[in-house]
Amino acid sequence: MATTDLRRPDSFYNASVAVDLAPTPPLEGASRADVCIVGGGVTGCSAALHLAERGYRVVLLEASEIGYGASGRSGGQILPGLGCDIDVIEKSLGLERARDVWEMSRESVRLTERLIRRHEIPCDLAWGYLNAAVKPRQVRELRHFQERMASRYDYPSMTLLEGDALHERVVTDAYPAALHDAEGGHLHPLNYTLGLARAAQRAGAILHEQSAVVNIARGQPARVATARGEVTADFVVVATNAYLGGLLPELGGRIMRAANYIVATEPLSEDQVARVLPRNDALSDANFVLDYYRLSGDRRLLYGGEVSYDGREPRALEARMDAKIARLFPVLEGIRIDYRWGGDVAITLNRAPDFGRLDGNLFYAQGYSGHGMSLAGLAGKLLGDTIAGQAERFDVFAAMPHREFPGGRWLRKPLLVLATNFYKLRDRL
Repeated sequence: MATTDLRRPDSFYNASVAVDLAPTPPLEGASRADVCIVGGGVTGCSAALHLAERGYRVVLLEASEIGYGASGRSGGQILPGLGCDIDVIEKSLGLERARDVWEMSRESVRLTERLIRRHEIPCDLAWGYLNAAVKPRQVRELRHFQERMASRYDYPSMTLLEGDALHERVVTDAYPAALHDAEGGHLHPLNYTLGLARAAQRAGAILHEQSAVVNIARGQPARVATARGEVTADFVVVATNAYLGGLLPELGGRIMRAANYIVATEPLSEDQVARVLPRNDALSDANFVLDYYRLSGDRRLLYGGEVSYDGREPRALEARMDAKIARLFPVLEGIRIDYRWGGDVAITLNRAPDFGRLDGNLFYAQGYSGHGMSLAGLAGKLLGDTIAGQAERFDVFAAMPHREFPGGRWLRKPLLVLATNFYKLRDRL
């Protein structure tokens, strides 16, 4: 986990930071805390905030800068649900527990809004989400999903849109239909993450950037070491997600890093906005290897997609993404791209999040599988509740069984690439 001085990548988000933190110097020497949190993304910052508000002495260690990982680079969509289909949860935990998980995912979106309002976080929160079919087969699947969620999960917030009703929200002929979810939305993810960190500081949490953890000596208490300091703590929360490295070897095989890429155009004119996303919805398509996009607060189109599991940028990435934008929205053909960036998320084998505890006083949350922008905030709250002795809801997630990716250390990535290529082929059918 040792690292050099790391900074957030050049991105639209990093160029439009609107939240200042109190000083976050690297950890030096010995420190004592009730809870030591490893990782300064949404999970870690939310946990720090909720624990500090309960009166715990909290020290958070971030290897680089707050929001360095997916929390500060993502598409910024905040959605009910998980990275997997709800059927995965239902088959593993039963309908009653699956309903609990679904309701907690809805709660995560409401929690996001409450935190933004309460702590006055300037992150361009907006509402409306479209899950768009690309093929006729997917229209049938979306209709079935809508009916199933309404009947089995008491979730009536989705409306199937076609024709003119769909074109009122996204002006393209690429989609035969889409599910509109009134409870979904989008925000500036880095400002949101920094806003949580600022709120945690104001509640009393101590944050250290450029403080990569090199070892966790488990025990009662535990000792969390960096290159230049050590925190002794009664509890430890590991919230590193895709950046776990070898810190907890027993968990490493249960997640894989997947890179995704986003571009930000120049700001659109009012006419262009009216011919692209006139209602300011976020959108993702229904493919397994999906594309997604939305408008920023200053009306840029933020378009994301592609995927890489081997650490290499996909071939002809820039040309392919630019061509996708032009095909969807001819009005934007030739538009200037001001920013391009990528980042890693952690996926699990079944795409369900992986929460749990080790050794009684070491907790973790990881593997949001591209669906963590709001759920990670709830994870931080549940981690705080659990450390305070209220573990029932955290344990619902922790009961979800997880297996390691097949193939071991050397074959894991090639096998995942092979499986992904199969789903890419299926997306075309």
